[in-house]
Parts: sequence; C-alpha cells; structure tokens
Amino acid sequence: MQENSGLSLAQGTALCVGAVLGTGVISMPALAAEVAGPASLVAWLALIVLSAPLALTFAALGARHPDGGGVSTYVRLAFGPRVGAAIGWTFFFAVPLGAPAAAAFAGGYVADVLGGGRTTTLATFLIIVSAVFAMNWFGLRVSGRVQLVLTATLAVLLLITVLTALPHANWDNLTPFAPHGWSGVGSAAAVLVWGFAGWEAVSSLAASYRNPRRDVPRATGIAVVLVGLLYLAVAATSVLVLGPALGASDAPLADLLAAGVGGPVRILTAIVAVLLTVGAVNAYLAGASQLGAALTRDGALPAWMGRTPRRALLTVFVLSLASAVLPFRLHTMLLLVTGCFTLVYVIATAAALRLLPGGRPRVVAAIAFVAVVALLWLNGAPALLSLVIVAASLAYQTWRARTSAKVASPASSVDGSVAPNPNTNPLCTVSETE
Repeated sequence: MQENSGLSLAQGTALCVGAVLGTGVISMPALAAEVAGPASLVAWLALIVLSAPLALTFAALGARHPDGGGVSTYVRLAFGPRVGAAIGWTFFFAVPLGAPAAAAFAGGYVADVLGGGRTTTLATFLIIVSAVFAMNWFGLRVSGRVQLVLTATLAVLLLITVLTALPHANWDNLTPFAPHGWSGVGSAAAVLVWGFAGWEAVSSLAASYRNPRRDVPRATGIAVVLVGLLYLAVAATSVLVLGPALGASDAPLADLLAAGVGGPVRILTAIVAVLLTVGAVNAYLAGASQLGAALTRDGALPAWMGRTPRRALLTVFVLSLASAVLPFRLHTMLLLVTGCFTLVYVIATAAALRLLPGGRPRVVAAIAFVAVVALLWLNGAPALLSLVIVAASLAYQTWRARTSAKVASPASSVDGSVAPNPNTNPLCTVSETE
C-alpha cells in the first residue's frame, strides 16, 4: 500500500524540471550575450555539463538520506548545527537581493509592451513583490500544481519559440565569436548560475518519492537532459536569430517569438513573464518567512527579524524594497545572488564528500565540488558578500552562546540546572515548518 503513495518517476521529473526551469530563461540569454557575445554559448554548454554532477550529487544525498530538510540536513550531519545555520542565513539574505532581480526580468517584458523603461520595470517590481507579500501575509499560496502549470506553459512557449524562430537563423551572427575576449565566458558562466539554481530542491523532495533510492537518481537524470536541451536550444537560437541585438534586448523571448510568429506576441510573453515571476517570488518569500522563523526559534537569528513567519516575511519585504534602490546594475545584483547560491553549493558538495560512500558517488561529488569552487572564483568580488553573511552568522551564534552562558551561570550555581544550548539543532526543522 505504501508503494502507491508519494511521487512517481514522471511526477518527480516534472518537479525537478520546474525547480530549475524558471524566470532565468526569459532573460539569461541576453545577459550572457551582453558580457560574452556568441561565446556565451560556451558558458551555457559548460553550465549544462557541470550541472549534471551537481544535480546527481544532490540526488545521491536524497536517495541515501531522504529528509525534507534537504541541504540544511546534510550540512548539519557533516559539519554541525552552526554551519547549518550559516547556510540558512545565506539563503535568507539572498532572497531580498534575488526578488528585485527576478522582478526586473518581468519588468523588461512589461516595459517592452508599455514603454517607460526603468520606471515601468521598477513599478512592475513593486506590484509583484507587494502582491506576493500580501498573499503570504494573509496565508494565500500559489499551489504547487499552479506552479507546475506555469512551468509547463513556459516549456511549451520555449519549444514553439525555437521551432518558429530557427528558420530565421543567420550563421554570420556567430562572428566575431568572442568580442569581449574569453574572459567574458567566465563572466557569463557566473551569471548563468541563476538559471541553474534549484537542483538542491531535488534532495528536499526525496522523502516524497515512492521509492527514493531508485527514482530520485532517475528523475534527476531525465530532468538534467530536458533542462539542458531547452536552455541550449533557446540560447543558440537567440544568438543565431537576434545576433548583436541580443545583448541589448530587455525581452529576448518576445523578440524571438516575434521573429518567428509575428503578431501581438509581446503581450503574451509579458503575461507569461509576470505569472512566472509571481510564482517564483511567492515560492522564495514563503520559504524565507518559514526559514527566518525557524532560525529565530533555534537561536540562530535575532528575534526582531523573525520571531514569527509574518515578522520574517516583513523583514524580507523591507530588505527587498531596500535592495531595489541600491545603485547596482542588474548584472551585479545577479552576481551577488549567484555568489550566495554558489557558496551554498560549495558547502553542500563538501558535505557530500563526507556523507556519501566511496566509489562513483564520491567521485561525482568531488567533480561537483571542484566545479562549484571554480564558479565561486569566477563570481569575483560579489562572491565576498556570501562569505560576509556566513561570517556574520557564525559571529552572531558565538556571541549569543556566550551571552546565554553568562546569563545562565548564576542560575546553574543555585539549582544545578544547565542552560539550554541555543545552537542545538538550528535549521534541521526548517523543512517541517515549510
């Protein structure tokens, strides 16, 4: 009877694809082409190849330790609760930086239809983030089924776009191949991490499969192939059809679809972009609100930031508004966020080297570890933010432990009781509250 409950292989594959294929594809081809030109295709191919060992490492962890805590659970098992809490901080503070960047993608498509440039983009961000904040404040959620429908819609739209636009390809658009030098490929790869973030969700879903040990690796393998083919097809078609204009486009998917189909397709792509962004921002804000509350409960985050899920939600909302007015280009904001994601992957793959058995699983984890360390280096100076967040988390936990020990010491001398350790098991129950 137990065998019939839980996720099937097909359902798990769909969820894996949905976790990775999201807002990035609607603007990533243009951002990568801006810094690398046609050579951005090399960065796309490299990320697709390197994402395979990363995804398979998370699948191996999920198959052997099927727990909803996902990355936080593995890091806690390998390195202890304080490092696990630092991972929580990295995710929590990356969300306010990522929300304006994600909304900026949709804003570019809205501005493409309505005009208004940056003003329209900023207004789109305010509307999307405020609407998602209100939904979460009052307990409304975009269901998993709705998000899967949105992802399926995007996949179909991408397929139609590629098939209709490809006949307009011009091979001359591949020259000059690397107008910004080969260093641009590394810069493009650092940005493209955004489009491949989400493989860690595979491990969080592992406990929901009917047969985790058998189906998690299979679903992940199929998803890696599907996501890789879609991404590479869209990126290659964008470069071949749009040429030099790609790097300056705010709505590359709309430009491609217009070239292949014609007609009022820009309105359609703008609607799809907004709906996708609402779904993605909702998922991140909802998760961050629960994560912040759990970190606060376990003594890993100041109480005023996340005493309750609503307080944590308000913290993320206010920080998102502040991030939107920072004097950074979209490219820099993306690097700040992808730096946080990449550091999480570095620590997670290091944990895999401790937790996975010898042989092929550990070899794959080692390849993934080397790959994400290289990506963190390619991220450049913006990656320092992730290190600052981790250092701040460890410093706060140390300070809080010492403060609690000083407060508790008089009581222990009177009645012999021992003060509870505020750093016991932080983050390990985040998935339960999510």
